[in-house]
Amino acid sequence: MKELVEVIAKALVEHPEEVTVTEKEEGKHVTLELHVAAADMGKVIGKQGRIAKAIRSVVKAASSKENKKVDVEIV
Repeated sequence: MKELVEVIAKALVEHPEEVTVTEKEEGKHVTLELHVAAADMGKVIGKQGRIAKAIRSVVKAASSKENKKVDVEIV
């Protein structure tokens, strides 16, 4: 999941070298924290949070195969 979020975020931003994803796992619950440059924050969130919502939807669909609950937080 971590790699999926990283690939999507790097495709959206102007500074892909500053994209990092940290993973915190607690049983079947996984939290992915996406860190991007301050200038790229708007591009990752999108208007009214649409891009962020789309990223979360893709990750949720991918995580359903692994029977895990995955949350994506943009930090």
